[in-house]
Formats: sequence, C-alpha cells, structure tokens
Amino acid sequence: MRILHVDPERRWGGGETQVMALLRQLGARGHESRVAADPAGVLAAAAAAAGVAVLPLRIANHLDVAAAVALRRLVRGHDVVHFHTARAHALAPVCRRLGARLVVTRRMDYVPAGGPYVRYLYNHAVDAVIAISAGVRAALLRVGIRPERIRVVPSGIEVVAVAPDARARVRAEWGIDEGDVAVVVPGALERRKGHAVLLAAASRLAPAGLGLRYVFCGDGREAAALAAGARAAGVAVMLAGFRTDMPACLAAADIVAMPSLMEGLGVAALEAMAAGRAVVASRVGGLGEVVVTEETGILVPPADPDALAVALGRLAGNPGLRARLGAGGRAHVQAHYTSARMAEGTLACYGERPCG
Repeated sequence: MRILHVDPERRWGGGETQVMALLRQLGARGHESRVAADPAGVLAAAAAAAGVAVLPLRIANHLDVAAAVALRRLVRGHDVVHFHTARAHALAPVCRRLGARLVVTRRMDYVPAGGPYVRYLYNHAVDAVIAISAGVRAALLRVGIRPERIRVVPSGIEVVAVAPDARARVRAEWGIDEGDVAVVVPGALERRKGHAVLLAAASRLAPAGLGLRYVFCGDGREAAALAAGARAAGVAVMLAGFRTDMPACLAAADIVAMPSLMEGLGVAALEAMAAGRAVVASRVGGLGEVVVTEETGILVPPADPDALAVALGRLAGNPGLRARLGAGGRAHVQAHYTSARMAEGTLACYGERPCG
C-alpha cells in the first residue's frame, strides 16, 4: 500500500511523534509511506533521517490555493492520503476523486469550530475519521459528525531505552540533587497545558519543604509569562525548553505532571508511564482514559491547584507509591498503547470501505 501522510506543522508536538511512530510501524509491515511536510519543519528532517521520502509542501492557512494545487498533484499514485492536522484536512476536498482513500486523524478534544463547513469536511470530504480517544470522538459527535464515520484508534508509543547514566546526567544538568523530588512537566508552553495551575499548586506546597523541584520541558508563547509567574510565586522552576532527549528527561523525573486544561489523549503521559514514572494529570479529554487513578497515576480536576497540590504532596512523601504507580503505568501502556496497536487500528481504517 502506498500512503501519503500530510502534516505541514513546522514545530514538533505529540502529533508529530505519532506520525513518526506510525511511519516506522507501517514500514515494518511492508507499506510505502511518503510525507508531505514543510521542508523547514522538524517533521521533514525527522522523516528524512528515518529514510522516509519527504515531499515539500507548505500550507499557509486553510485557504491556501497554491498548496491545494500542489497537494492535488502529490496525491496521484497513492492508495491512501492521511491528513494529520487541521490545516492539512482543510485541503481534503481538492483530493477527492483521484483514486485514493482519504483519512483524517483528529487529536484535539475540543469541539471544532466552523459549523456546516466543518461537518462537510468530516462527513463528506474524507472517507474515514480517526479519533485518538473517546473524548475526541465525543467532541466530534457534538458538532454533528456522523458516528458511523468515526473510528477510535488510541495513540501509541515506542518504548525507548536510555543510557544507564541518563538520570544522573540530566539531574546534574538541571542542578537537582538525588534527594530532591523532580517534577517534570512535558508539553508546549501554551495556556491549554495548564502550567499556570501547576505554579499555583507549587506555591501552596512551598512552605512544606518537600524538596520539590519543577522542570518545564517545552517551548511556546507562554514562556515569558510563566517565568514571571514563577518569580512572583516564589517557586523555583527551570524552563528547560524544547528537548530532543525526552526519554532521558523522563528518566530524571520522579513525578510527571500534566495539569492540562484540554488534551486529546496525552502522548506525554503515555511516555511517562512507559518510563515507569508516576503521573499526576487533569481529568480532561483522553487523559481521563489513559491514566487509571490509583493504578497508573493520580487524576485531579482541571484548573484545581488545591487538588493538584494534594496529589503532588502525597507523591513527594511516598516513594513506594511512586514506584507502584510507575510499575502499573508501564504495564498498562504495554498492554493497550503501543505503536504496533495504533498501526493495526490505522490500517483497519485504511482498508475499510468508505463510510457513509
């Protein structure tokens, strides 16, 4: 099967991690993938380094006519075209009737805006819709996407081995002693990720002297505001920026916090659980499906710094609990959230007859 993946994002996020995992799994099964991506983006470089053919495609916005014409040319000769972002999906109508099955993945758990046109994009412009969680499916149903068109295929990850010295090396880089409790917060520094809630929780815990140290791994538009907020709250936070060595960063963590206000699934939570780390997460979107409270982590209400502070304080003072939740998380990911399972579910959508 020849598959064209369309993802024009320049920056790296959970979606691009999933695209790369899918590319590797499809290749291992004998399928030929090509990626239409922005040549200046991180995904284009990663795909090329993995030996996947990259077709340059810049998409400025949802109405980019030049990109639509270019994409239409690229589609010919492929069995499947898989749109991985909203900007890519917006160009799906021009790809109709070219002999390829059209599939879109929806990763965000908020209701897509656009009314009738959005319903057209999901109900008529593509042949199948992949939702990465039940929460994402529910958001699509609320806007009027027909249920028979949606398949839930959870994101999956690949467990990456890290060097034995990774934990000590990264903690030394961050200036964190072995006796401290490192709380790593992965994800883009954007409001929806809830970093400000984490800062409020951290300020409540500061007087307890629990040895908590906070590291934000990611970049984004909220970086300056979060740095100022940390100073105002008197909380020691390291803004470590975008990291290409997240497995090593997770090895350095004692707790992984995801205080998101919205989240399609939470690939970072899966990665943390696979690394055997206790996770504290908001009960939003797919996070409420991935994290099984008291078995693989602790779930708290979103935008609730008091509840988040209680959960962090509980884990900080109980290494046995951290170990138990970490072991449970690793087993849960291996059973339900591998990239192999994601690839099999995706291939099933590729092979189905058009929906509706």
